[in-house]
Amino acid sequence: MRKLVLLQEIYLEAFRDWTQKLLNKYFKVFSVFCAFLLIVVLYAFVFRLSTGFAF
Repeated sequence: MRKLVLLQEIYLEAFRDWTQKLLNKYFKVFSVFCAFLLIVVLYAFVFRLSTGFAF
């Protein structure tokens, strides 16, 4: 039983900050992706304005 508790402690200590680091990286990638999409939308809007699109 002691070995099981020891393995559990080792496992918990190894993956304690893992989810926080993963979420941090995920949100950084997501924010860059959103910024890229906003730039595409702004480009399309300026392109339509410059070509004389009738709103």
